[in-house]
Amino acid sequence: MTDLPAQPAIESPLADLPVVVIGAGPIGLAAASQLLENGLTPLIFEAGDSAAAAVRDWGHVQLFSPWQYNVDAAARRLLEAGGWQAPDPQVLPTGAELVQQYLEPLARTAEISAALHTGSRVLAVSRVGLDRTHAAGRDTTPFLVRVQTADGSTTDHRARAVIDASGTWSRPNPLGQAGLPALGEHEAAPMISRPLPDVTGRDRDRFAGRRVLVVGAGHSAANTLLSLADLADSAPHTRILWAVRGASVTRLYGGGDLDGLPARGALGTRLRSLVEAGRIELHTSFTITGFKAADSLLVTGSTPDGDSSLEVDVLIPATGFRPELEMLREIRLDLDPAVEAPRALGPLIDPEFHSCGTVPPHGARLLAHPEKDFYIVGMKSYGRAPTFLLATGYEQVRSVAAALAGNWAAADQLELELPETGVCSTDLGGGGCDTETAASADEAAPSSCCAPQAEEPSSCCAPQAGPQPVSLGFATGSAHGRSETDERSEGTKTSGGCC
Repeated sequence: MTDLPAQPAIESPLADLPVVVIGAGPIGLAAASQLLENGLTPLIFEAGDSAAAAVRDWGHVQLFSPWQYNVDAAARRLLEAGGWQAPDPQVLPTGAELVQQYLEPLARTAEISAALHTGSRVLAVSRVGLDRTHAAGRDTTPFLVRVQTADGSTTDHRARAVIDASGTWSRPNPLGQAGLPALGEHEAAPMISRPLPDVTGRDRDRFAGRRVLVVGAGHSAANTLLSLADLADSAPHTRILWAVRGASVTRLYGGGDLDGLPARGALGTRLRSLVEAGRIELHTSFTITGFKAADSLLVTGSTPDGDSSLEVDVLIPATGFRPELEMLREIRLDLDPAVEAPRALGPLIDPEFHSCGTVPPHGARLLAHPEKDFYIVGMKSYGRAPTFLLATGYEQVRSVAAALAGNWAAADQLELELPETGVCSTDLGGGGCDTETAASADEAAPSSCCAPQAEEPSSCCAPQAGPQPVSLGFATGSAHGRSETDERSEGTKTSGGCC
């Protein structure tokens, strides 16, 4: 963990300036609520035309975690002061219900609405009069936040601190190999949908009766495939294809009836049955190398048996997201070279080594950058890693707000109230296990946390100092990820197991 000295509250001339919060999603609004509780003034810029614009895009998706884990504590107190009644804590909301029953009321409170500016896209963050090469006086110089409004006008705002909660929704990963767009991907864009389309609702006409290819091996892909199967029940000429890079999707099927979360177990069981019945045409070990768009879309790929191709009408990407960092070019960042998360956080969430996204509670010190009083929080703080919890984000911003107020004792008092094995909110990452609550140790399969593990002496059951990982996701190991994949068995397994 980064060893930063305790810092006093910010003195004049910065003291009268607001703290800019970029993004008005669940984490951005929670950040603003926490700032208010700490006596600081938030200034919120949201690129969309309303709060939680990104959540509205996937409003048809149901979260796997119940309400009790999806409401920030400071936001709850702010809402309840105005008579708000929380939804049933055990109910699983959809994205739309999260907006309608929580985020919209929060955005309408007098305190938040006075600070919220929608239709306001942050173009750049810097320091007044200083680019990133200038060090003298940097820590006491106000931030400069350049914002473009819906009418195209641009304004510079000064801030004492900046919290970037802008997420990654607007930056889906490319579909090609090596992290690059496939050849012809740009030209094929009209035949590639946005992630998580509402295939049985508002987007139905684009998919009904068509040949549809879903690309990806996470729960974003699973949810989309199941929705397409529902669509095919009423539009029988709909053909569903599924392409993944891995040799197996057994991990995505989960534990079935043994799953600690019935909704998740049912999802995996149903998906498996659809594939086995031939209603979903699965193509494993398929790496997209190119596109040719005409009346239909020809998707070319490499497989262990040589080059192959799939002809479809529309493609749905479910391959995850990456952070937009261009607007932060003049900020002094310290990012993990692999996942583009804050350097201290990166090794804890790197999917190359953490199949199920275990991560200890963390706050301002772990999220700190060389740029004093600048923080990236929420999904964007995870960079390219696919797993993120709303509850983790809420704890991030609670700690950051306390630190900005000079209360480092509170900032360092990290707590994360979750079920014994953790809870994920939803899957928007497209890989890994970002939609689920893990099964308890005695229910997890194939290997549980406390099973004998002669090959893994430093398992999650061994005594450990400091905050313990929050386990979530598939029944695979937390100590190793892709590097320990064993495709010789039916599924994907890893040594160890804390999920």
